[in-house]
Amino acid sequence: MSDVIKFYRAADPYGCFSNFSPHRVFLKGKSWPTSEHYFQAQKFPGTEHEEAIRLAPAPKIAAEMGRNRKRPLRPDWEAVKDDIMREVVRAKFTQHQELREILLATGDATLVEHTKNDAYWAGGP
Repeated sequence: MSDVIKFYRAADPYGCFSNFSPHRVFLKGKSWPTSEHYFQAQKFPGTEHEEAIRLAPAPKIAAEMGRNRKRPLRPDWEAVKDDIMREVVRAKFTQHQELREILLATGDATLVEHTKNDAYWAGGP
């Protein structure tokens, strides 16, 4: 049985695995402050909402903006969200050598975002 590594807050041990960790990613020809900014913005590609989320002052604000259903969510979101998450996480860990080394050092451990609020992306109920 492999070890389990739980993470949540960006400042905690293994917090670099959080999408809120302060690691820029470069995708779609732009710099994104965090992987959370990119992920949330891709709910609205090619719209003013995408850029507004990219420019959000903090990942928490980017998340709130992306979850606001007053913004027109792309119709294929449920079909593409896993691929978008994979794309941004892969970018984050290939663009930052120090993060790649931390990730590889986990070996075959199971990585779990530890929150009770999310059963899809995290280890919630």
